[in-house]
Amino acid sequence: MSDQIPLMFQAQMAGRSQIQKLNTKLEKHEQQQAYDWSDQWCRAIDRKQLPKFDSSTQTKDYDFTWRMVTNSGQDAGLIRPVIGARGWAFFPGSSMKGAFRRSASGSFSKADLLKFCGGDDDEGGFKPGILRFQGGYPKNIDWIDDSLVDVVHPQESWQLNGQKDNGAFIQISLYQPTFVFGISSSETLTPIEWETIWKIWDRAIGRGIGSRVSAGYGQTKAHGESSLLTVRLRGEGIASQRIDKVGEFRPNAFKAALRGHTQRLLSGVADWETVEQLTKALWGGFSENGAIVGQLGIAFSAPDLELNYRNRATVYSIEDAALSILVMQDVSEQQRKNLKIFTMQLIKFSMLLGGFGKSWRRIEHGRFFPSYLNDSRKCTIGCHWEFEDKSLMYCVPVKQLEDVTRFLDDLQRNVARFPMLKKYSPKSPDRILRETWKKGNVEVWGRIADDEKDSEAVHWFHGAYEGSRSIYKSELTGSMRQIGRMWHRMYPRYLPPTAEKMPPKDTGEFIELLTIFPNRSGNDAAKTQEFLDFLRDRSDFEQLW
Repeated sequence: MSDQIPLMFQAQMAGRSQIQKLNTKLEKHEQQQAYDWSDQWCRAIDRKQLPKFDSSTQTKDYDFTWRMVTNSGQDAGLIRPVIGARGWAFFPGSSMKGAFRRSASGSFSKADLLKFCGGDDDEGGFKPGILRFQGGYPKNIDWIDDSLVDVVHPQESWQLNGQKDNGAFIQISLYQPTFVFGISSSETLTPIEWETIWKIWDRAIGRGIGSRVSAGYGQTKAHGESSLLTVRLRGEGIASQRIDKVGEFRPNAFKAALRGHTQRLLSGVADWETVEQLTKALWGGFSENGAIVGQLGIAFSAPDLELNYRNRATVYSIEDAALSILVMQDVSEQQRKNLKIFTMQLIKFSMLLGGFGKSWRRIEHGRFFPSYLNDSRKCTIGCHWEFEDKSLMYCVPVKQLEDVTRFLDDLQRNVARFPMLKKYSPKSPDRILRETWKKGNVEVWGRIADDEKDSEAVHWFHGAYEGSRSIYKSELTGSMRQIGRMWHRMYPRYLPPTAEKMPPKDTGEFIELLTIFPNRSGNDAAKTQEFLDFLRDRSDFEQLW
């Protein structure tokens, strides 16, 4: 009998509906239960009649740049959209009103806020507002054709400290939908009043709507006052996989990288309790009192994104994409300035020493190791990111290799002086993670490479670096189930600008950088020390930090 009942109406328990669990023991002819759930939903949607607002409702369309989801709170352990009339995905008017009200506080007087949104009046009663938030519906049926089954895969402990992660979880979300939002009024309003109302809603939606907005979900193309800074990027690398093994570029990789680097840098100057508290205050998280909404979030727009299949992997190629860091809360001008300084340092650090997304610790082998393009037996490895010309103000110019040293020294001093850090009365570092950014725990080595064909270290990850000595598949380089202790980056070399308002000069050269977190008491301690001795005494690399 239970087989005849749609999964969305079955209890989340073993033997019934547990679509949030990723079943890794399926036979080839079987599919995840979440796909059965989404198939049942899509078949039941009334496709002949699109949701429409009546003529008294003002409407506006918004395109979402990636996935969008609203948490219905209906299914234990599962995030899925709210489902409205005739089975259509729906953004509730109550959620719309809450977002509008929060954004209206800076534009409306107390009297206007009471008039438009309602609330407690001065006489101890409740006065209803004149605005009616009708919610939002998809504009068309196109979103049904893209995969609704999404994945959440926390990897913080795995990435920072090599500890086993908690596995992947399934959620249901809409891929790049267009939504129509509606607002009506019980009183006639002037065109100027309607213009003000939609400006407030634009500001509200600019921070993102729905669930997991700080990780890039529910974001539209425009962010208005919420945008703290925007950098233009281009990149190439390995796309993530959906559960059905189809490749998809996932912008939440940017938040994961920036949040991880926040912890790496803070743990080098403060105790771990402070690091956790400040990281959650900045990027959000969970505490014993529930969810914490962070001050920062990300949005990513890549109109020219291309996906192709190469060497057993889906690879992405992105030109002139926009990565925006958003302020997700109302903050003072001084707080906003402090947050901008901090995030600028994070962006520079992230781009100097690594990248974003899968395999970010390694260079994109097809670009710097061309034999990988011609050998189908080899797996695609690494990524490569660069600033577009209009964002070169965020690069680290390198006239001499000592400029990298100077940047990293200044970075650690600036992190230690971060004003938000002081409110926690931080103590000295008391817990050293594997990738804590602290002298004695990390070394940075570098050399100037003539061009992209002049990478020396890429060969050391796959064979001997001197004679028969090798770090291949060692603790330093890692393996399929072990994250290595070395980052490898080919950073485009730019010279400092020669005059004010001039951009840095592109030399066509690269700074080849190795970031190493040596384990001096591990199984490969002797092999690690041999390699460090080689770098110091018999290689072209110089220790920069």
